[in-house]
Order: sequence, then structure tokens, then C-alpha cells
Amino acid sequence: MQTLLLALLFAVFIGALGFALVPSALGNSRADTRRKLYQGDISAARRGQNADRTRDQRRKTVQLALKAQSDELNTKKRLTLTDLLFQAGMTITPATFIRNSIIFGGGLFLILLVVQIPYYFAAIFAVAGAYLLPRLYVKHKRKRYQDRFLDELPNAIEAIVRGIKTGLPLNDSMRVVAKDTKEPVKSEFGRVLDQQSFGFSMTEAVQVLLDRVPLPEVNFFVVVISVQQQAGGNLSEALGNLAHVLRNRKKMKQKVKAMSSEAKASAGIIGSLPIVVAILVSVFSPGYLQPLFTTPIGMLCLGIGGIMLSLGIFIMYRMVQFEI
Repeated sequence: MQTLLLALLFAVFIGALGFALVPSALGNSRADTRRKLYQGDISAARRGQNADRTRDQRRKTVQLALKAQSDELNTKKRLTLTDLLFQAGMTITPATFIRNSIIFGGGLFLILLVVQIPYYFAAIFAVAGAYLLPRLYVKHKRKRYQDRFLDELPNAIEAIVRGIKTGLPLNDSMRVVAKDTKEPVKSEFGRVLDQQSFGFSMTEAVQVLLDRVPLPEVNFFVVVISVQQQAGGNLSEALGNLAHVLRNRKKMKQKVKAMSSEAKASAGIIGSLPIVVAILVSVFSPGYLQPLFTTPIGMLCLGIGGIMLSLGIFIMYRMVQFEI
């Protein structure tokens, strides 16, 4: 009996030793599964970290590009006559513009002499008018050109996004924009394609847009294209977000314009009131304002009044200008 008990204990000892030393297949598979899951978690975490790092690097690249482009725009605020004519979409040369300005000044001088303005005042007004009025006209055309471009730019960007989503390359999407959109976006994107046909890269070609229309909205578009060409990324998503931002900026500008319309109307009424009153008084009493134009004191008062009126109009104009 004792021998049988010892044999049983020995068998139990051998079995326990076998279970302890020989790894089971089930236990091994469970350990492998846990190990793979752990390695998968580590790989997923590393992929997430790499994606975050890539996203941060792309964001920093965009920020640096935007800062560089904005600094360049700010340094180009003082424009030459050639730049003004180019950005206004005018084909006239600077020499022709100067010639026409001189002719306009000569005609203005003759008109002032006909209405019996002293020749020295007529010469001063003619020179000032020949210099200021044509430039104001060019700046007005430049502003209208930029406004028309911004009105059509979101539609052009959305057309590019639709083309990219359907599988078209960026060049073909821009060619669709240059064919089907309205002016001046149509001609400007055509100029970008012409630059590419001359051998420029897309990053260099889109800079033509910024030279022609130096606005923050166009700067955003140029930066998005340049960063995508250099660092890659989802171009359709970036351009879609840009189109949404541009539409929101347009809504904000229209809201500011509506809110400031009352101040602009007040400035217009107050600024035109002295001129209208002077014309009406001259019609009903022709000799009443004659001392203002014939006596030195009257001319001095007239000049001071004109300067103060111009200063007030300028201040009210600047009060309703907002940077968005």
C-alpha cells in the first residue's frame, strides 16, 4: 500500500514537472496573440505619432509660407506706375499714360482760364489734376478688377476641386477653369497655363496670379498650391476648405459694407453740401460769392475751406475702412 502511494505521488510529481517545463500550444498561442496585439498597439501609436508629426510639419510649412508671402505683399505696398497699370488690367504703356495725363492737364488749364480763374491758380490746379485724377482713375479700375476677380475666384477653386475629385490632374483642372469661368479669372488662369507651357513649374507659374492680383485671398491660393507641390497632401480637401473660407470672407466684407453705408452716405452729403450751396447761391445771386475769387482774403478763405473739407472727407473715409 505504501509502495502504491509513493508511485502515485511520483507520477503526480512527474506530470506537474512536465506541465511546468513543457510550454503548451494554447498558452503559446495566447502569449503570441497578446504579444501581437501589444506590437500592433505600438505600431498604431507610432503611425499616429508619425501622422501627427507630418500634420504639424505641414501646418508649420503653410504658416511659414503664408508669413513669407504676407511680408512680401506688405513690402510691395508702394506701387510704381507700371505696376498700377498692370494690376488694373490695362494694356496702355506708361509713356502713353503720361502723355495723356499731360494733355488732360493742358485742357484743364484752358478750362480754368475760360472761367476766369487767375492763371497761377489755374496752373496749380491743372498740375495737381493732371497728376492725381488719372492715377485715381487707374486705382479705381484696379479696385474693380480685383473685386471682379474675388467674386469669381471661389467658383474657380470649386471647379478645380471637382476636377481633382474626378481624377483630373491639376493642370487639366486649371485648363477647365481657364475655358469656362468668367473674366478676369479666365484670362488669369490662362496666363498661368501659358507660364507652364514656357517651362515654369506650377509653383512658379501661380506666382503670376499674386503679381497681377496682390490680395490675401490670392495669397492663400498660391500658398496652398505651392505647399502641395512641395510637401504633398490632399489638395482637393485643402482647396475645398479654402473656397469655404473665401466665401465667408466675402460675406463678412458685405456685412461690413452694409454696416458702414450710413457713415459713407453722411460723408457724401456733408462733403457735397458746400459745393451744392455755392452753386445754388451763384445761380440765384451771381455776385454774392465774387469776393471769394477776386480778393486775396477771399481766396485765402476759399483755400482754407477747401483744405478743411478735404481733410474731413479723408478722415470719414478712413473711419469706414476695415481690414478683414
